[in-house]
Amino acid sequence: MMMKRWFLILAAVVSLSGCGYNDFQELDEASKSAWSEVLNQYQRRADLVPNIVATVKGEASFEQDTLTKVIEARAKATSIQVTPETLNNPEAFAKFQQAQGELTAALSRLMVVSERYPELKANQAFRDLRVTLEGTENRITVARNRYIESVQDYNVLARRFPTMITAKIFGYDPKPNFSVQNEAQISVPPAVDFSAPKKP
Repeated sequence: MMMKRWFLILAAVVSLSGCGYNDFQELDEASKSAWSEVLNQYQRRADLVPNIVATVKGEASFEQDTLTKVIEARAKATSIQVTPETLNNPEAFAKFQQAQGELTAALSRLMVVSERYPELKANQAFRDLRVTLEGTENRITVARNRYIESVQDYNVLARRFPTMITAKIFGYDPKPNFSVQNEAQISVPPAVDFSAPKKP
């Protein structure tokens, strides 16, 4: 009788240790922490935009349409309320990701267009802001990569047996991850032609 009781206790301990509940808690917190760092870097970039816009406005002939797109993209990106639930809602996550992508594209366009303005390129404040923006974009990439890795670890645990049983019981659904908006477009290799142009 005593031996049977000890066997049941031992079996319960072994089954609980293999259920992955604590692993889910650890990986969920890791993904939230990684996501917070992504948001931190997005906020850093959003905070830079007004300074960049103010500096560029000093160039009277600068293309107003480009500036307007940057301002609108920043407003849209910062208007989306991000909560912990965003990480578990693929639609909200995609909407947030799209808004950040639009801001990235608008800022890239601004930097490309600014090359045509020698006075702006010579402006030390603009050069400093540009370097800071490039550094921030690199930080965003690193933070996103860390988040992608943490979500991968979580999702593997949620799908692997026997921890998938714990995931189903406690509602630990796989988390959405970053994706590329124009995946079909960028998967096509660029056409490169080194032949000399035809003479008329």
